[in-house]
Amino acid sequence: MKMPNTDEIPDDIRFLTLLHNIGAISPERSLSIEEISRWAAIAPHEVKEKLLKLSSKRYVDFRISGNVRRYYVTVEGMRKVLSTYS
Repeated sequence: MKMPNTDEIPDDIRFLTLLHNIGAISPERSLSIEEISRWAAIAPHEVKEKLLKLSSKRYVDFRISGNVRRYYVTVEGMRKVLSTYS
């Protein structure tokens, strides 16, 4: 399997790959913006912007748990992540 050159991967897809790699891959394993912010080492407002962009492409969805939105990679998002390796 050929590893992609990270310079060729758009920023939003790199972020999607990060979500996939940290295990936010189902509603049960979803993460809050604050949790994602810690993992990604970027500000929460930047995380929110990236999630909105990915959500508009149906690569990310959320569920509400305890009045907190928790985000996860959708099946379409997983396909996109895996396509970067082919």
